[in-house]
Amino acid sequence: MKIKDPLKKFYHKFISLKGDPKPIALGMSLGVFIGVTPTIPFHTVLIILLGILFKQNITSACLGSWIISNPLTIPFFYVIEYELGEHLLGIHAVPLAFADYTLINIAKMGWQIVLPLLTGGIMLAPLFAIPAYFITHRLIVAVRNRRHHRHP
Repeated sequence: MKIKDPLKKFYHKFISLKGDPKPIALGMSLGVFIGVTPTIPFHTVLIILLGILFKQNITSACLGSWIISNPLTIPFFYVIEYELGEHLLGIHAVPLAFADYTLINIAKMGWQIVLPLLTGGIMLAPLFAIPAYFITHRLIVAVRNRRHHRHP
């Protein structure tokens, strides 16, 4: 499977989203926020719960989580989040080595790993979620304007 195939699939799902650009962009931002946090395998559950609670576009949130949280990005996020969390909390926990990236298995390592990882994740997530909103909003408006001008 080529890397272009999942990106094409994502693009087609993205441009087919219906509705006002603002809730779609807010949903994408929510998904990116959750996708950056170390909460696997709870991403989808969190997206659905928060999407319903805040009345956001759950489909775009799922797309946002999928694009930011994948096997290529997760190891980098977790290491950065862990180190950021250690720094912010002023602690020096044990050296980091993940067997897998599910929160359930990480929790088995103890709070000395979980607390810095979650802290770093929550602090890092807005750095990706906020730009995701503006990028998504701009892309939706641009794609729809381009379509409108092609098919008046």
